[in-house]
Amino acid sequence: MRKAKGILALATLGALALPAWADEVWSKVQTILAGTRDIVVLDGTTPAPLRQPQAAPPEYGDWMVQHMLSDPENLNPYTSSDAGASSVHRFIFESLLYPENEPPYALKGLVARAYPAISADKLSYTFELRPEARFADGRPLTAADVLFSMKVIQNPQVMAPHLRNYYEAVRDVRLEEDYRITFLCGEPYFRNDMVLGGFEILPRHFYDPEGLLEPVPIASLIDGSWEKGADSTRVKKFAEQFNQNFNRKLLGSGPYLIADVERDVVTQQKVVLTRNPDYWGQGAVELPPTGYVDKIVFKVINNTDAAFIELTNGKLDMHTLQPLEFKEKSWSSQFNERFLKGIEYSSGYTYVGWNNQHPIFSDKRVRQAVTMLTNREEMIRSLLFGLGETIESPIHKFRPEYNTSLKPYPYSPEQAAELLAQAGWADSDGDGILDKNIAGTQTPFSFEILVNSGNQIRKDVALILQNELKDAGIDCQVRELDWSIFLQRVKGQDFAAVVLGWTGSMRFPPDNYQIWHSSQSKGRGSNHIGFADAEVDKILEEYRREFEPQKRIALYQRYQEILHEEQPYTFLWMSRVARAYSRRFQGVNWYPMGADTQEWWVRVADRTYNN
Repeated sequence: MRKAKGILALATLGALALPAWADEVWSKVQTILAGTRDIVVLDGTTPAPLRQPQAAPPEYGDWMVQHMLSDPENLNPYTSSDAGASSVHRFIFESLLYPENEPPYALKGLVARAYPAISADKLSYTFELRPEARFADGRPLTAADVLFSMKVIQNPQVMAPHLRNYYEAVRDVRLEEDYRITFLCGEPYFRNDMVLGGFEILPRHFYDPEGLLEPVPIASLIDGSWEKGADSTRVKKFAEQFNQNFNRKLLGSGPYLIADVERDVVTQQKVVLTRNPDYWGQGAVELPPTGYVDKIVFKVINNTDAAFIELTNGKLDMHTLQPLEFKEKSWSSQFNERFLKGIEYSSGYTYVGWNNQHPIFSDKRVRQAVTMLTNREEMIRSLLFGLGETIESPIHKFRPEYNTSLKPYPYSPEQAAELLAQAGWADSDGDGILDKNIAGTQTPFSFEILVNSGNQIRKDVALILQNELKDAGIDCQVRELDWSIFLQRVKGQDFAAVVLGWTGSMRFPPDNYQIWHSSQSKGRGSNHIGFADAEVDKILEEYRREFEPQKRIALYQRYQEILHEEQPYTFLWMSRVARAYSRRFQGVNWYPMGADTQEWWVRVADRTYNN
C-alpha cells in the first residue's frame, strides 16, 4: 500500500531532533494506553489514581487559566453553538436539572428542587423550582423566567434552529405558581426529561426589558399563529434585539459571571469569568460543586504551537496537547514536575464534510470515491501517532447504538477511479484534471476545502488529501480562514468541502436529528452539508418517539447503514486526547466523562494568583 507524499513529509517533521530517550518513553506510554480504553492519568510515565483523596477541605482562591483556540462565536447562549461559547456558558447559566458525574448519570435538581413529575402518557412534565435561586444581579429566578426562556427558544425569528429542534414536542407551557411550571407536549420524546431540564434559563428582565414577549402566548409561537396576529410586531422586534444586542452582554444565575465585559472579554485575547461571592447555591450540599477558583481565564491563542509554549512558560494551567506535543515534548523532568496528564477518548469526532448540494458532490459515487482516496489509518499513525480510532458513523464508537457491522471503505485509489468513471468523470481535454458535463457546462473537478486557522491537525488532513486527490486528477485547494469567517461560510453553506469536528457525549443515548434531519439544513441549521434522505428523516423522527432502548438501537443501525452508503461525510476518527494540567490543583477526580473542574481548588501555599 502506497503512502501519501504529504503523510511521509509530515511524519518525518518533528522527529528529526528526537531526544535519545524519547522512543523508550513513548513505547512505555503506548503499552499503558494499549491496555485500556478507559481514562488514564499519568504521573510522568506511571499510571496514577483517577481519584485524588481529599486531605483537607477545599479552599477558595487562585485562578484557572485555560487555552481557547479561537474567540467564541458570540456570548448569546441561544444563538451561539460553537464549543468555545459553550465552555463559557456552562459556568454562567443554569438549567432545571443536572446529570451526576457517575453512571447511570441520574438527572438531579439544580434550579428545580428535583426530577419532574411526569404524566403516565409522557406528555406532561411539571417542575418545582427552588425559591432561593437568584440571578447574578440578585433578582429572583422564577417560573416566569423559565417560561420566558422557552418563548425565546420557540420564537422562530430567533437565530437558534440548532436549539429549537429539541423542543418540537412542546405544545404549551403552563405557569402553575411562581415556582411551579408544566410543559405540555404533543407527542412523546424519550429525552424530554433531559432537554426540558437542560436548557439555559434566561432572566426576562435582562433580555427583554421592554416586556415584548410577556403578552405573547407561547402556543402562538409554536403553531405560527403569532405571524398573523396582533403580536407580530412584538415578536419580530424582540428577535431582532435578541439576535443583535446580546452577543457580549449576558446574565445568568450560575456561580460565575463576567464582571466587566469591556475589560474581561477582549477579542483575540481572553474571556475572564469571576466567581460570584453571592451565588445563591454556594454551600448547598445537595447541589454539585460550584467552583473554588476566583477566576477562570480562557486565554485565546490561535495557534496550538504557541499555546504549548505558553503552557511551558507557566502562563497556562491546562492545555490539550497536540499529538506531536504529547509524544515528543511533554516528558522532560521539568514538564513532569509541573504537570500531570489525563488521557481520554474525545466525546466527538473529526470528519471531512462534502456539500451534498454542490454540483460536484451531489453524486454519492463521488463521495464514496473521495473517501477511498482518504488514507485514514495512515493519518492516524502519522498525524495522531496512533492516538485515535477510525469511525464509520456519527455515533460514539463505544455506545451500544454504534453499528459495528459497517465495513470500512478501503483506501483504494483504484476503486476510487472506477467510481469516478462510473459517475462520468474523465480527463476529456488531457490537462490532467478530471472533468464532466454538468447542466450543459464542461466542469473541471476543482474545488476548495476549508479549514479553520490554528488547528494544525485539520490543516494537515486537508493538505494530505490535496496530494492524494491530485494524483487522482482532482484539483483541491486548501483555504485556511479565521474562525469567525470560517463559521460564517459553513453556516451559510458557502463551501464545497470542509474539515471539521462535532462534539458529543457517550453519557446519554444520542439524538442526531439536529445534524442529519433535512429540516436542519435550512436557516443556518447544523445540517450544513445539505444532506437529505426521506428514510433517514423518518427514522430520526420515529427514534425520538421510541422509549424502548433496543428498538431505538435497531432504528439507528439502519440509519447508519444509509449514511454509510451515502457518505455525506468522510468520517475520519475519534481521537484520544491528552490534557496537561498543573499539579497545584487539588480535588482532581476523573470520571467516565472526564474531570469536573468545578471541584478543583488550590492550597494557599501553592497559589499563583492572589488577586
